[in-house]
Amino acid sequence: MLELGLKTLLAYLLGSIIGSLVVGQLRGNVDIRKVGSGNAGGTNALRTQGKLFALWVIVIDVGKGVLASAVLPELSIPGIDRNPAVDRDWLTVACATGVILGHIYPVWYDFRGGKGAATLIGAIIGFQPPLLVPLVIAWLLVVVITGFVGLATMCAAASLPVYVCVAENPIPPSLMTFTIVISALIVYTHRSNIARMIRGSENRARRLWLLKR
Repeated sequence: MLELGLKTLLAYLLGSIIGSLVVGQLRGNVDIRKVGSGNAGGTNALRTQGKLFALWVIVIDVGKGVLASAVLPELSIPGIDRNPAVDRDWLTVACATGVILGHIYPVWYDFRGGKGAATLIGAIIGFQPPLLVPLVIAWLLVVVITGFVGLATMCAAASLPVYVCVAENPIPPSLMTFTIVISALIVYTHRSNIARMIRGSENRARRLWLLKR
């Protein structure tokens, strides 16, 4: 179990490297948690710092998700033998979950990170690319209809366990557990978006909101 615990911890520490805060420090100690919506994610970076800043944020946040789910589970660590008792699917899921948790609750930044969407995309690219299909379709449909990026992200995450139920036979327990846990976590991290939508103060992505009233 040492391999499982160590690699999950490494995934968490990797996730704690927040793209917007790294790029902000390089740009002159810009902390986007103090501007706009206060979120350390790509959407707030785009709205407050511009396209180039947001692009680098996305590259870092997606990239660490890919590394955690595609590279870390099979990485040889000196002094740590590959444990045949550790199921590789569960190890991958643990690393993918760890990197997302690190992004949301980064130890390097007072446990105040982003909402996990970009890192989730990276993790999916790394170990289960077919899940991108329902994720992208659900996101586009909701954002085109409503204009709410946060709502689109929540619905996209919620589509993942539904897709696994429909497309996989038999259903892999590790993948099903991952999609349920992560979809619930993404909804939780967007609770402020839910509150703003209820109040009627949530911003809309008007360029993407094609079905305006």
